[in-house]
Amino acid sequence: MPESRSEAPLRPTRQRLAVSAALGEAAGFSSAQEIRDALARRGEPVGLATVYRTLAALAEAGEVDMMRTEDGEAIYRRCSGTHHHHLVCRACGRAVEVEGPAVERWAGAVATEHGFTDVSHTLELVGVCGDCA
Repeated sequence: MPESRSEAPLRPTRQRLAVSAALGEAAGFSSAQEIRDALARRGEPVGLATVYRTLAALAEAGEVDMMRTEDGEAIYRRCSGTHHHHLVCRACGRAVEVEGPAVERWAGAVATEHGFTDVSHTLELVGVCGDCA
């Protein structure tokens, strides 16, 4: 089941390009604060509120993945562009994109059973990776 995403292309502002570049350089998921700090180290001061707005716009456009940590903080990373789910290490934060055809079938069946249409979903599996175990 594809997720609804905004179809309008995003305007390539200086801040948006800087945030996008910082995400592209990150090894995994990053918080808005981590992205702002990375930009500051590169000499590109962007306010935290601007980083949050930019990340929200990029997530809405489907250009980045957003998930919540166990304590509720939103974290972001560059997206592969196709619908997928994540397997995330709670120790080091490493994330692996995984497809879940069984999840897609289940979500569709549950939606149909309850009379819902145009349903979207996210799924994050959290555990400890082999390197951290």
